[in-house]
Amino acid sequence: MSDVGSDEFDEEHSKLGEYEGDRNEAGERHGVGKAVLPNGDMYQGQYVNGKRHGEGTYRFKNGARYVGDYYQNMKHGRGTFHYPDGSNYEGSWAEDLRQGHGVYTYPNGDKYDGEWLHHMRHGQGIYHYHETGSKYKGSWVNGKMESAGEYIHSNHRYRGNFVNSNPTGPGKYVFDVGYEQHGEYHQAEQDRAEGEWGELASTAVLKWIPKCVTGLTPWAPGKDTSARDKETASVEEGAEN
Repeated sequence: MSDVGSDEFDEEHSKLGEYEGDRNEAGERHGVGKAVLPNGDMYQGQYVNGKRHGEGTYRFKNGARYVGDYYQNMKHGRGTFHYPDGSNYEGSWAEDLRQGHGVYTYPNGDKYDGEWLHHMRHGQGIYHYHETGSKYKGSWVNGKMESAGEYIHSNHRYRGNFVNSNPTGPGKYVFDVGYEQHGEYHQAEQDRAEGEWGELASTAVLKWIPKCVTGLTPWAPGKDTSARDKETASVEEGAEN
């Protein structure tokens, strides 16, 4: 669904929406007013020289609603958008796009609290999973989990690096009982049934390769764990001897 408001004037049908409110000397909408747009949407708020500018409320005919700041007809500044599916976004906008810090609550109860760029999750943020109570905290790039992050569950967490929303490379599971399991995630291809055109389709499957178990240690995202693993193996070998 598009959340961009309609123009005040329908050029295709040469129709001007209804308006009640202040005007400037040139007859343009200027000040505070209420407009019913040609497509049935409604706006009530501030105008400057014929454009929505300042604080206002825009009601879409499909039931969506935006309450917040405008700049030359565009959502810009702080605002809250209520979508018809029950989701909503509260935060910063730039030229009709979610940009800056904001909180998006999804129809299933999930919630993202963090940075946005061009309508997508981008930067640092926390995604809360409503059904399980788990959450992801870390970096995002173009809507995907990328770089350093951690999955936090009720009694343990996973810390490592992510690529395309999947854990990749060195990482560790940290358990609340006071120990850690270090290892690496690798992608392994698993063959599937023959496809419609006779080819063999395959899919990438994540595989966790454990290396060692230790007490709680400081975590540096993306750091090579080989030196630590060698040291741990040496200590374990000495204990066995």
